[in-house]
Amino acid sequence: MSRADRGTRAMHQALPPALRDAVDDFAEHLSRVRNRSAHTVRAYVTDLVSLLDHAVRMGCVDLAELDLSVLRSWLARQRTTGAARTSLARRAASARAFSAWAHRAGLLPADVGAALASPRAHRELPSVLRADQAAALVEAPSRQAPPPNPPAESGATKEAEALPLRDRVLLELLYATGVRVSEACGLDVGDVDHGRRVIRVFGKGGRERSVPYGVPAQRALDDWLRRGRPAMVGARSGDALLLGARGGRLNPTTARQIVGAYAEAAGLPRTSPHDLRHSAATHLLEGGADLRAVQELLGHSSLASTQIYTHVSVERLRAAYRQAHPRA
Repeated sequence: MSRADRGTRAMHQALPPALRDAVDDFAEHLSRVRNRSAHTVRAYVTDLVSLLDHAVRMGCVDLAELDLSVLRSWLARQRTTGAARTSLARRAASARAFSAWAHRAGLLPADVGAALASPRAHRELPSVLRADQAAALVEAPSRQAPPPNPPAESGATKEAEALPLRDRVLLELLYATGVRVSEACGLDVGDVDHGRRVIRVFGKGGRERSVPYGVPAQRALDDWLRRGRPAMVGARSGDALLLGARGGRLNPTTARQIVGAYAEAAGLPRTSPHDLRHSAATHLLEGGADLRAVQELLGHSSLASTQIYTHVSVERLRAAYRQAHPRA
């Protein structure tokens, strides 16, 4: 348990019993009813415990006494302690979600968080590889000796020979489909439809979508399933498509290390799996793909999340214009 988690637990235990129960019930609602991930639930609970601790310090002994002034005071205190705009926006969202739930549950006489404004989070343009850089990265496992593997990736010779095949299919899928690294690592063998060249992906909130992939990814999949996976499969493998050196499902942390190591070995900028997702989306739009189609492929619930890639494309076009046009 991290120091931050220990601090949250200590604050949680210090809350009055009724407030502790409200926190626990809200966490269960997020997990069971809203089907939020464990990471999301932990973030919401951390924010909520901080809010209620602040409310108690302001003299609120009952949840019904929570009002808009307390919420605003809590956010103001976060701002004075140096919280980033993105953090403030997330914490305001947590407060609004809890207020709406508490009102529906009869714990609050009114949804006091509905009027809570939050600073617009500053969104930096994502890091995007050029198409030739992305191609160099996904082909790196076939062209060069494998980079040093994470400690958990050391294995027998037969397994070591399979690792480049695993790494190649990981990189191909991340770039070909734009899936999140957690979604790639969560794939099962049965989620691959070889005939239609489509994978079945379970995204945030358990939402299912089908994502196509191309011929290079199909070749990498064929090699991995024919020659790589059988060499690494073990008692812990189950139906997992991508395996770690010990035979279990590939961990997202290890996947991030693999991507970063191959990017460094290929002389590319520091690259993460999410950078490959950004690159896939940008290259699709630059190639003429419809924005709604890209939204569906990426599994975005809101089109606003996808629209940032249109800004990336414009910025790249502007940079090319400045570099090449004599009147720029």
